[in-house]
Amino acid sequence: MNKIVILIVALGALAAGVMLFGQINKKAPVEFALHYQQARDVKAFELTDHLGEAFNNESLKGHWSWVFFGYTSCPDVCPTTLQEMNFIYDDLKAISNKSQVLLVSVDPKRDTQAKLASYIGYFNPEFKALYGHHGVLFPFARNLGLMYAITESEPASEQKVNSDAKENHGATATRYLVDHSASLVLINPAGKVEAIFKPKQALGEVPVIEGDKLVSDFAKIVALY
Repeated sequence: MNKIVILIVALGALAAGVMLFGQINKKAPVEFALHYQQARDVKAFELTDHLGEAFNNESLKGHWSWVFFGYTSCPDVCPTTLQEMNFIYDDLKAISNKSQVLLVSVDPKRDTQAKLASYIGYFNPEFKALYGHHGVLFPFARNLGLMYAITESEPASEQKVNSDAKENHGATATRYLVDHSASLVLINPAGKVEAIFKPKQALGEVPVIEGDKLVSDFAKIVALY
């Protein structure tokens, strides 16, 4: 009888210990990002970075990549987001020193390699800017769960552009905006989409990424990976 009691007590203690261990080692859940339970594949793509080097799926391997779609003529969302990423970049690298920030230009007509190099270097010399033609950009954006669309150009009578003003490749300079997602996509070291961070949005205000929440969730995602 005593042996049975002792066995029951021992089993109870063991079960309690297992439960306690499980609670202690339970990973904190991601709070703010859209975190995929199963990372999504990134289809084959080929872009060029601001240094003229090829950038493709292999370039994502071994890194935590923060991907943002934008363009150098963007009046608000792009500079605000890149500035915030610069502010928290050291925090991201403290979580994983394999972090990289990637701006993908959605304005290949105006965003030349030289222009992108100057623009991205202003925010952080370690950031990368990528470019390519729309035939690559559109499917790449859709694959990541993002979008962009070029708005109509202003009428010629409203464009304050000299007749001889030319962009590279001989195209006449035009004034237009590009509507694009303000979210950040996080790609894991296996080169797959791990999560999407959406900006804080308020009526009449520029969508902004909240750096503290991004850093907090990134630490949890890396711990769960």
